[in-house]
Formats: sequence, structure tokens, C-alpha cells
Amino acid sequence: MRDPRPKILAIDDTPTNLLTLGAVLGDEFALQVATSGAMGLALAVQSAPDLILLDVMMPDMDGYETCRRLKADPLTSDIPVIFVTALNSPEDETNGLNVGAVDFISKPLNSAVVRARVRTHLTLKHQADLLRSMAFVDGLTGIANRRQFDDALQREWRAGRRAGTSLALVMIDVDHFKLFNDTYGHQAGDACLQAIAGILRADMGRPHDLIARYGGEEFACVLPDTNLAGAQVKAERLRQAVQSLGIAHEASGTAPVVTISVGLALFIPTDELTPEQLVAAADAQLYNAKHAGRNRVCCAAPGMETETSTNQRG
Repeated sequence: MRDPRPKILAIDDTPTNLLTLGAVLGDEFALQVATSGAMGLALAVQSAPDLILLDVMMPDMDGYETCRRLKADPLTSDIPVIFVTALNSPEDETNGLNVGAVDFISKPLNSAVVRARVRTHLTLKHQADLLRSMAFVDGLTGIANRRQFDDALQREWRAGRRAGTSLALVMIDVDHFKLFNDTYGHQAGDACLQAIAGILRADMGRPHDLIARYGGEEFACVLPDTNLAGAQVKAERLRQAVQSLGIAHEASGTAPVVTISVGLALFIPTDELTPEQLVAAADAQLYNAKHAGRNRVCCAAPGMETETSTNQRG
């Protein structure tokens, strides 16, 4: 069972210092320890602590260099670092703050001060995480917004280029949505988009798959390390899931219920290709799906002819 307490990583080459921190913080926080900067960097990436307590004077890699590397890595850059050290000059404190630390606690340790500083910076981190999360979430549907989609697409593109694995992109448009709004009103339109977002999100089976609201009545799905057959199955399942909601759409010329058109493209990222080209390819297939009668999946990948998956009308 996961420990619900905030996770703190203490990095210090002196075991007695780690024991002291354990005695001060162990009841309230889940404490991990590392006895070198290199070990601390590895643990920080592996376990994603909420806060790091870092000694300055360590052999091989001192605390300043360890902090620089933590702040340079996107996986650990947002973790607050507090220096806990016997150094106490203004210059030492300035150096610590300049390399990215949020605070500086001098030894010998005062237990009450350590606990108070740790609580304060954990609270600040929680607030920052909440604001960051809100900045990447669509306010209406609660799924990822366009900004998070753009970030995820760039990140997965880089990962695919490094590993030589494929990246699929699904573009989705709600069929005749303007007519839906004109017929049922904008509140019903909002509820419709929320229901569609919910069913699309529920079908994201892998933690690294992302569904996002791309804009208006458009959604986008990023599927890393997926072959073409698997991406086609996913896209068709999303189409069927939306139709299965059974949201009445009497003004639609496509079906009596709300449906979606889906465009799918799959690339293996290389230096000669760009994420923008993947978006353009998926968007072109979305256009083909709409032009061919809507409520269907059209897909393409380099070197293959366009394929179309259609459904039964109604």
C-alpha cells in the first residue's frame, strides 16, 4: 500500500546526519536517503520525491552541482531543494539560492525549524502543482487542453525519435456540432462535449496515451509506440464509443445521434520529419473522413494508401 505521507529525499554523505533527519522528520514524512549526489540524482528520477534536503559538502559531486543537475532535468526541475549544511555565510546561502534551492538551513539542526521549513515548502509546492495542473486542463471538459497536447506531442516525438518507435495521432471532430448547438442550445452543446470527453478519456487504456480538447468541438489523441493496426482499432473504438452514448441529434444528416469523424496518421519520428507534419497528416485524414460522409475513420501512414473504416448509418 502506498505511503500517503509526503515523500522527502535526504542527500548527505554522513550517516549520522541522515539519522538525525530521520529522527526529526520520520513520523510525519516518508524519508528516503542517499549518501552521494549521484545516488540522490538517480533516486530523485526514480521516486519523484515531494522535496529534497541536500548537503553541500560531499565528495565527488558537491551539493551545488547536484542541485544544478536536478534543476536541469525536466523530470526533477520542479522538486524544491533545501540545502541543509554547516556552511552559514551569506555567500554560501547566495550560492545555494543561485543554483535553484528554495531555502537554506544551517547545522546544527533545530528540529522545530526543520519541520516548519519543510512544511512551508511542501505547502508551496502543492499550490504550485495545483496551478500548473489547472494551466494544462481544459476548463469545460476536464481533460488535457491544447497547451498540454502541444507539450505531450513534442515530448513523445522526441522519445520516438530516440527509440525509433512509431507515434500515432488521432484527430476527432464532432459531426454537425453547429447544428446541434442551434437545435438544442449552447448548454446542451457544452454537456455534449463533456460527455464525449468523458467517454474518450475512459478509453485511454495506457498511462502515456493522451486525449485532449484540441479546440471547439475537436479532440486529439496521442498514441506513442503504437503500430498502425493497433491505432486503427483504437480510433474505431473511440468512434463507436461516442455513437454508443446515444445523444440525440435530430438535425444531423449523418445519424440520429451524435457521431464523430476521425482522422488518423502514424509516423516513425526522424530528423527529416516534424510533429507539425504528423498533425497535418492526421488533419488531412480528418478532412477525408468528413468529405466521405462523416462518422468514420480515415487513416494513413507513410508508404500506405488511404484506408477508410465506415460504420452503419443510424
